[in-house]
Amino acid sequence: LQLLEQQVVGGEQAKNKDLKEKHKRRKKYADERRLQLVAALQESNEDSSEQVLLNVYDSIQEEVRAKSKMLEKMQEKLRAAETEIKDLQLEFGLEKMDYLSTIRRQERDLMLCQQLLDQVQSLVRRDCNYSNLEKIRRESVWDEESGCWKIPDPVIQKTHLP
Repeated sequence: LQLLEQQVVGGEQAKNKDLKEKHKRRKKYADERRLQLVAALQESNEDSSEQVLLNVYDSIQEEVRAKSKMLEKMQEKLRAAETEIKDLQLEFGLEKMDYLSTIRRQERDLMLCQQLLDQVQSLVRRDCNYSNLEKIRRESVWDEESGCWKIPDPVIQKTHLP
């Protein structure tokens, strides 16, 4: 009776160390695989969690349907990304055009100011410090706090003859 009981409950393999070791390895591998799947599911979003779970199929048709569905989702994501890229390129293109027009307008304003200075400089008295524009530029200082140039005050130098 005891012999029959051992064969039914554990059988002859109950004391087999190789079988026990094999069972432990399989259990350890299953636990590792389960932990990998849990980690993959936690890291991924809902769409990619379906991809992890779709690896076991009953038939080829089911696998084809699942992979076709996954392909459609990826193509949809690709189209959304391409649309996003086009929108960003259009937006950057508009900003670039705006910057270029601003630069052109500032260059025109600068040329106007330069031409006005050239015309007005001949009208300034020779004994005034503003008659020499290069000297005024050297003496001017940029003020960071106010955000403007500090230009020397105009001074007229009169010479007195004895």
